[in-house]
Amino acid sequence: MSSPTGEVYRIDWLPGTDVLHGTCHCGAEHTEQDPVVMWEWMLAHPQGHEPRKGARHE
Repeated sequence: MSSPTGEVYRIDWLPGTDVLHGTCHCGAEHTEQDPVVMWEWMLAHPQGHEPRKGARHE
């Protein structure tokens, strides 16, 4: 079993749609319909997305 990293990844389903809204631990956000593509985007950090301005990054 791996130890916790303290990183929080959040994926919300937007009710009434097939859209997922993801927020990475760095504060970057992404919307996607395909859950596999969403997780690939999340786990590609730091490649593939940049933190939003003012987001807290630890």
